[in-house]
Amino acid sequence: MRKADAWRIVEDDLSGAAIRALLEVHFAGMLANSPAESCHFLDFDGLRAGDVTFWSIHCGVALAGCGALRMLDSTHGEIKSMRTAEPFLRQGVAARMLDHIVDTARERGLGRLSLETGSSGAFEPALALYRRYGFSECGPFADYTPDPFSRFMTRAL
Repeated sequence: MRKADAWRIVEDDLSGAAIRALLEVHFAGMLANSPAESCHFLDFDGLRAGDVTFWSIHCGVALAGCGALRMLDSTHGEIKSMRTAEPFLRQGVAARMLDHIVDTARERGLGRLSLETGSSGAFEPALALYRRYGFSECGPFADYTPDPFSRFMTRAL
């Protein structure tokens, strides 16, 4: 099997040990790079909420990353919990997941997709990816407020 054929994205119920461990790394990474009051990640219960769809991406049997789409309303979605497992960094995992989220948002009829991420240098790779996908800086959306540790981005679909 070619490597490209081995990738698969599945809706995930967050019950597996591997996905829980990856999310724990995600949570710790957010808290290590921004003050707790400026961290807006969804915890396990938040990722199971009815307005959130959570996916994991796998290469063969290995967990490579995750991402989520939160429905803010019938026309606006938010990208949440994008994370690549360390052994899969710089292998296109985040781009595959972002393609999937954008495609799903379009299928659901959303007209806009937004995100919040950190502002420190640790978030520069994510910011660069979002810029490549046509996201641009914007002000706070939904329930967010201005925060020097947050960057807000959006794009029309």
